[in-house]
Formats: sequence, structure tokens, C-alpha cells
Amino acid sequence: MTAPSPQRAAYTVVGGGAIGGTLAFALARAGHPVTVVDTDPAHVAAIRARGLVVAHGDSRTSVPVAAATPDEFSGTLGRVLLAVKAQATATAAAWIAPRLAPDGFVVSLQNGFNEGLIAQHVGAPRTVAAFVNIFADVVEPGVVLDGGAGALVIGEPGGAPVSPRVHSVVADLRSWGPAVASDNVEGYLWAKAGFGAMLAATALADAPMADLIDRHRPAMSGLTGEIFAVSDRLGVTLEAFDAFDPHPFRQGTDPAARDAAFDRLSAWLRTQAKDRSGIWRDLAVRHRPVEVTTHYADVFDHADREGLPTPLLRTVMDGLRSLEGAPEKMSESRLEELDRLAGQAAAGRLDEPDRPALSAVPGRLPEVEQAAAVRRWLDEHREDMVADLDAYTSQGSASDDLDALGTCLGWLRDWLDRRLGAPDAEEILPRAGAQAGVDQQLRAGDILVRRYPARDASAEDGRPVLLLGHYDTVWPTGTLDTWPFRRDGDHITGPGVFDMKAGLVQAVWALRALDALGLPRPACTLMLNGDEETGSLASHEAIVAESHGSRLAMVFEAAVDGAIKTARKGVGLFTLTVTGSEAHAGLDPTAGASAVDELAHQILRLAELRAPDAGTSLNVGVVEGGTRSNVTAGRAVGRIDIRVASAAEQQRITGALAALRPVDPRTRVEIGGDWNRPVFERTKEVAALAELTRRCAALLGEDLREASVGGASDGNFVVAAGTPVLDGIGAVGSGAHARSENTSVSGMVARSALAATVLVSLAAG
Repeated sequence: MTAPSPQRAAYTVVGGGAIGGTLAFALARAGHPVTVVDTDPAHVAAIRARGLVVAHGDSRTSVPVAAATPDEFSGTLGRVLLAVKAQATATAAAWIAPRLAPDGFVVSLQNGFNEGLIAQHVGAPRTVAAFVNIFADVVEPGVVLDGGAGALVIGEPGGAPVSPRVHSVVADLRSWGPAVASDNVEGYLWAKAGFGAMLAATALADAPMADLIDRHRPAMSGLTGEIFAVSDRLGVTLEAFDAFDPHPFRQGTDPAARDAAFDRLSAWLRTQAKDRSGIWRDLAVRHRPVEVTTHYADVFDHADREGLPTPLLRTVMDGLRSLEGAPEKMSESRLEELDRLAGQAAAGRLDEPDRPALSAVPGRLPEVEQAAAVRRWLDEHREDMVADLDAYTSQGSASDDLDALGTCLGWLRDWLDRRLGAPDAEEILPRAGAQAGVDQQLRAGDILVRRYPARDASAEDGRPVLLLGHYDTVWPTGTLDTWPFRRDGDHITGPGVFDMKAGLVQAVWALRALDALGLPRPACTLMLNGDEETGSLASHEAIVAESHGSRLAMVFEAAVDGAIKTARKGVGLFTLTVTGSEAHAGLDPTAGASAVDELAHQILRLAELRAPDAGTSLNVGVVEGGTRSNVTAGRAVGRIDIRVASAAEQQRITGALAALRPVDPRTRVEIGGDWNRPVFERTKEVAALAELTRRCAALLGEDLREASVGGASDGNFVVAAGTPVLDGIGAVGSGAHARSENTSVSGMVARSALAATVLVSLAAG
């Protein structure tokens, strides 16, 4: 009788992309039961239909594996290989945690430093560290391009001795290639951070990696030198892998040895089937945000704490962010500029980018465990958050429907009572009155102000934090009849979900999480107005008055591609009216003075006021004039939208408009209107608040960016009045004011956790 073959261990691969797909294929082909869990329904469907396919040259090989999306998966997890993008680590780990068996564990087969974040969710004993350098790529749903053999190292976190479970996983993964066990995975990860920075820099241009690294050695050695200066300060022993030896790339090493290392590296890269990085592919082919900016959050944090400069690395990250959505701007000139900056840095002539000093950052960061607890609690209540957003979205709140706004505000007061309990104080500032003498423009939804006390706060500044939002939307009454709230997995659509109903739900649940967990928070004032979408004409004075007594304001407007907003343009809405004189255009063509002709001259003059380099735009969006084609126009009107990025530009435009004079002296020109919102400038206080928020996001495993935008918010009024603002901390999604308006369940959880973590930090400092 033949002895039965031993049963092979089962694996769940979470993230079936390049790395996960490659290893899932190898394990399944070796006889291991494998399930791939991936958020891409097309990828999952292709794997189910044709198996998981690996392409090598012109040949393709398929192996059957089970596949599911996270929503479809059911059961308990044992051995998990986590291979999602770094920015998805927190979401994936939160999904894994309640499903992971007591003796299960998670192996972090990702780029970057993710083990600590995973441990926050599943516990350190169930976390396994790994380093991976596989040059594979997903070329179509269900198909992974084989990148050849690379490096794969697995070990226990923190340099603990290699355990039996590590030996077991390594033995199984040798079905793919040269997997090894090590008690110094950290040394490999830091070495990969240096190598990865080179690959990231090559994505700034559209050319093979090997050629760009070879041609731009000053930039590449400058990048690796910055990173390895941090690892040296931390006492990390760097480890070589594949053709990359990190030691010659440290600062102060022999130039000849470094050049020899460059020669070996570029020669090896030219042997790889994949000549461009996955970062390049994300930008140029997939048109999605890159994950590499998340990889280096830990590097930047360590560098900041150690006082080590990283100007080149920050320049690369900023360059990659600027290419998201604009791959046509890739250029080798970016690397040439990086070479120049590297020379300046080596000579000590290059300053760090504008980042606040640690001493200027308000608050004090909470413990990692506190941030993790907030994230876990909110993730456990994600369905409650969705239910609240559903109910809130179902309340119509068009800016011009005072009855609907009143009904919505009544619903909000009841909901706030149920979620947060009774406030210390509540004020309703009437704005909907129709009493005699009230300007119709100043009739709007009432303003709600609720005050909540501090709890266990030790901050020296005891003034409240202003939580600012609006409950009106641009969507007309009746929109819900044809476009109600809808949820499809993680995706949510509906009128106002992005701008800004999800933002308010997130703010309320952030406070609720802190209450439930007994974590400290500062005093908070929640202020909601009902006319933001029409310019806050009836509410901006009350908002400014409230801000004067506040420590800072958190504006829960939607994010821009996930970024917070640290600068907004000022907005001016003006009307140019031209008065001429009418006459018969055929019988007496010279008798009249055409207002239309004069308006045309004035529009050309206005166009000269544009200054794109200074952030100034001017658009004459509506033109009206005349009565009939055979009558010289006696009146013409142009409606103007102006956006400026600085107070100086606002003054320049104001003066230019006041100085307009007619070209035809028989006509008269008049300018009406005003600046609707002042400029929101990135002051030192705003920058410091953004830096605090970035650090809080890093505790949650997120790489938070900041952005300057053309649209305005009520934050413009607050900043101009002298109170610092954190804006854009609301919904993550897109489609404001469009039928494509959307947000996500995972985004709501992540942003609510971020708001809560910021509040904890403000309570402590």
C-alpha cells in the first residue's frame, strides 16, 4: 500500500496582484489549497473562470484557485499572506482581524514597513515580518506577468529568533523560488527602502529603469544616502539582496565602490523582463494613485525625530504626487533637476521643503494603541455609520428650499441627541425669517450651534475646537425621487454624500468613538449652516464670530483625492454692466453706441488680468446684451467669476476692476458684486495643523497629503479672521455637484478615525 502524501497547509492570499498572485500561483501549483481575496471584481471573476494565470514570455500557465471579494468571503483565516498596496494595509488588516483563527497569523508580503500596523489589528504574536522583491506585474484581470526570481525573506518581527512557523512558511514558498528565513528582516526592509527610492525616482520619467539609474547616479546616490543615514542612526544592519548591495550607497563611502555597485545593479536590471517599475505603471497605465508615498511615511517620521534632512526623497514623493492623473508630464528633466539638487545637498546648500518644526506642531500625538483602538471601534460600527448616512441623505436639503432645510435640521437635532446625548448648550440662530426688511438673499437655513464639554483634557489652551460643516446641498428638491442613496459593496452614491453629508457623519462618529472608548478630547463646538452652497451670505458673520473664541476649526468638507486642503482660492463674483445708446442698426448705424461692442472690448481687457503663475483665473461665464439684431445694443452684461490665491492678487484685481473705463466714451461701464470669500492662505498655523494631522494619519497607517484647491469653503472666512483651519478632513470620494457624487464605506471609517485621533492629540497639548 502506498502511504498517503502529507496534507499541505492552506493559505489565504489577501491581495492577488503582482506579489500575491505570483505566490498564490506557486503554492497552488505545489498542491496547497489557496484562496485569493481581492477587491477587484474583474480580477476575481477572471480567476474563477480561467484559473490564476502566470505569463512568461509567449507562454501562459493556469492553475485553479478559489477566489472571492472581501464581501463574498466567509469562514476562518489561518495562514494569511497579505499582499495589498501599503495604503490599503489598515483596511485589509481590520477585515482580517475578526476572521483570524487564534493560531492563525499574517505574513506581510508588502513594500514598506507595515508590520507594526498589522500588529495593531491582529496582535504582535500573530504578525510575521517579510521582505519581498519580486519583479512581477498584473497585465490583465487574472493574469500575472512573471518577473523572474527575486528575493523573499521571512522572519519574526523585532529581530526575534526564527520560529517553526517561519521555517514552515519558507519551506512552502520555496515552491516559488529562493525564499529564506532570517532574524534581520528589518535590515532587508531598510535596504529595500533605499533601492525602492531609486525605482520611485525612475517613475518621474518614461524610460527603462536601468538606463535612468545609470544616467542619474548623483540623484540615486543622494536618495539612498538620505535613507541609509536614517537607518544608520537607528542602528539597523543593512542586508544585501539580489544585485543590490546597500553599503556602497551610504553617505561618505568610496565613490569607486559606489560606481561599481551602480554598474552591477544596472546590468542586473537590464536582464529583467520588466523594464519599468510598478509605480510607473500605476501612473502611466492604470491611472491611479501610487502607494510608494505611503512606504516612506515611517522614513520621514524617523528622520524628523532624528533631525536628519530628506530633501531629495521629499522632492521625489512630491513629484510622483504631481504626476497622479497627469502622466504626460513625466520627463527626464525631473531627474536632471534631482541631480542638481543632490549636488546642492552634498554641498550643504539645500534647505528642507516647507515643513513645520516639531516645536511648532500643536497637540501631542496619542499612543499607537489609542489610534488603533479608535480605528477598530469604528470599523466594528461601520454599518451603523452607513445607516446614518443613508438616513441623512434621505433628508432633502436644497439650499433654496427653506421648508426642506427646516425639516432636515429637525432630523439632525434628533439624530445628534441619539448619537452624542444632550449637549452642554444649544443655540439656533434663525436665518429663515420672512419678516419685513430682511433681504431675500439673507433668508437661508437656520444655523445650529451645539457645545460639548472637554473630557480629561490637559491642553493649556482650553478654548473649544470648532467643528464646522453645512447641511444644505446643491441638489434640488425632488432629486431623491430619481436618485436615492445607494450602496454597492464599499461604494456609496447619492445626492450630497460627498459634499458633505458623509463628512458630518464622520465627525459625529469620531466624537462617539472617543466617548465609547473613554479617550480624552477637547471641548468641541459643532456648527452647521444651511447656506454654504449659495455663498454663506447669511451665515458667514456668525461663523467668524464663533471662530474668534475657538482654538482652531476643523472643516468637514470633502477631501480632494484623499488630501486635506491647506490653501483655497478667494472667490469674487462680479457683474460688468455696459450702458450704450440704441439706434436703428440699418438706417442710422453711426447714431447709436453699442453696449455689446463695448462689452467685447472690456472682456479682452479683463482677460489681461489673468495670471496663471500667481494662481489667478478670470472667467466671463455669462454674456447678455441687446434686444434685436437690427438695433444697436443699449445694454449688455457680463457675469464674472474670479479666483485668486493670495491677498496681494485680490488687491490687484480689485484695483484693476475699479479702474475700468470705457473704450467708447459714449458708453458707461459699471462693476457690481464683490468678493464672496476671502483667500485661504497656508499660514504657519495652518501648516502646523496639517503636519499634526499627517502624523496622526501615519499612526493609522495612512500617508496623508495636502493640496491647494480653487474651490472655496467656510474655512476661507475663518482663516482670514485669524483662526487656523484644518479643511478637507471630510469624505473621501469624488463627483461633488455631479450625478457621479460618491464616497466609500472604508473612507468613512478611515477619515472618522483620523478626526478622532486629531482630537485626542489636541486634548493632550
